[in-house]
Amino acid sequence: MIVLMGGQGVGKGTFARMLCERHKYKYIETGKMLRDAAATNPTVGEIMARGELLPFEMLTDLVANSLNCDSDVLLDGFPRTIDQATWLVNNYANKFDIHVLYLNVPEEIMIARIQKRIRDGGGRADDADTAAVRKRLDIFWKTTMPAIEWMQSVPNIKFSDIEVTGAVDDNFKNILTALGK
Repeated sequence: MIVLMGGQGVGKGTFARMLCERHKYKYIETGKMLRDAAATNPTVGEIMARGELLPFEMLTDLVANSLNCDSDVLLDGFPRTIDQATWLVNNYANKFDIHVLYLNVPEEIMIARIQKRIRDGGGRADDADTAAVRKRLDIFWKTTMPAIEWMQSVPNIKFSDIEVTGAVDDNFKNILTALGK
């Protein structure tokens, strides 16, 4: 299992697509999974519109349903909290070799990339909402960064801190090197 972690705009989706072109992973993009859930579940939609994280059990149930497989997995956007990281390790470290790729980018680059997504006509609906973006970034620093640091300390987890501030192809080569590919 490869777990892509990092803030908004670091390139998790871009690098996930590139990895999936090279290997047959079951790609679990939790952001897309949540947006799909929001389309059919108004409660999920309201929580996401506020830029907040879903309640623990609601999210882990969605993730568990997606992880019910026997193939290699590429997990994008989960875990985001220490509780979620603990849940993932406790429930799946015996089934998968877990390798966390922390895509490390300074906040000003995250913001610039989010703004570029908007200019290019892509991204999330709430990327255009400055307050929602700020809230997502604050949650990343206060909630997700401690989860990343915790994952780095888990003895049976492989962890790679990869700076992805350069050209996409150079960053991808660094990711492949970290994965031993």
